[in-house]
Amino acid sequence: MRKMTYAEGIREGMSVRMRENPNVFLFGEDVGKFGGCFGVSAGMYDEFGEMRVRDTPISEGAIIGGAVGSAACGLRPIAELMFVDFVTVGMDQLVNQAAKMRYMFGGKIKLPIVVRMPGGGGSGAAAQHSQSLEAWMAHAPGLKVVYPSNAQDAYGLMLTAIDDDNPVVYLEHKMLYPVKSDVEDEVKPIPFGKAAVKKEGTDATIVTYGRQVLDSLKAAEILAKDGIEAEVIDIRTLFPLDKETIFESLKKTHKVVVVSEEAKRGAYTAEIAAVIAEENFFELDAPIKRVGALNTPIAFASNLESYILPSVQDIVIAVKSLL
Repeated sequence: MRKMTYAEGIREGMSVRMRENPNVFLFGEDVGKFGGCFGVSAGMYDEFGEMRVRDTPISEGAIIGGAVGSAACGLRPIAELMFVDFVTVGMDQLVNQAAKMRYMFGGKIKLPIVVRMPGGGGSGAAAQHSQSLEAWMAHAPGLKVVYPSNAQDAYGLMLTAIDDDNPVVYLEHKMLYPVKSDVEDEVKPIPFGKAAVKKEGTDATIVTYGRQVLDSLKAAEILAKDGIEAEVIDIRTLFPLDKETIFESLKKTHKVVVVSEEAKRGAYTAEIAAVIAEENFFELDAPIKRVGALNTPIAFASNLESYILPSVQDIVIAVKSLL
């Protein structure tokens, strides 16, 4: 066992597969000598060279389009967008091309693409650099969507993402990059569609992912002081979604809070809530509660940003409201 930051877990996952397979390469804005906007690819240019760690122009449409073309020709690209917010100018290539080409060509081609997208608030980056847009990606048939919460999962999910012959949206929370956690000496690929129970409990279930896993665990600690044992589930992959682990938890707790950092209106938490209501309604003893950001752009001022984004206390209040 060793300690590793979230950023290092991502980097190691990419590097391992690049050492094994010369067809895997990384490209994006400033990923080369500079090491990426957040330093995630630091050192990779020196190890793999300019042909496999490539800087690009400031054009997300060209980055994703280049990933689609190179994957269709037999390569395994890892495309990095500097911020998830900028996927808006690459959505045609992602949603209309990457997500649909294998289907439209009758399965005759493979599209092994990983698109890395740093997102989330908390860094004072304001309205255009702090969004959580994962529900958009999860809505598009043909895309797989993952969102690790720790270094071990970042590493293992990256291995699986690169190995997949379909396009994978790999979401990363910017505030998690420096966070250290335990990583096994030998990391194996983590199957998509397999959630992790981060804390067991019997009184309520908290379903979440990404940075909100850490906040949910903090909330569970506070609740435990009041004699409330909350179970915390990290879904890890938004699609495919591990419904079974959620349903098994509800057999014990019969109450659920779904948490994400997205603006609450139209958030992926609503999809999870709908799945529970449609397929497991009779296990519920109380309404499904959702926790998310306010329906407003993320502010630059730190006090306003904190007010807009969900907090540990919001999760505590939501759980207590069910009891």
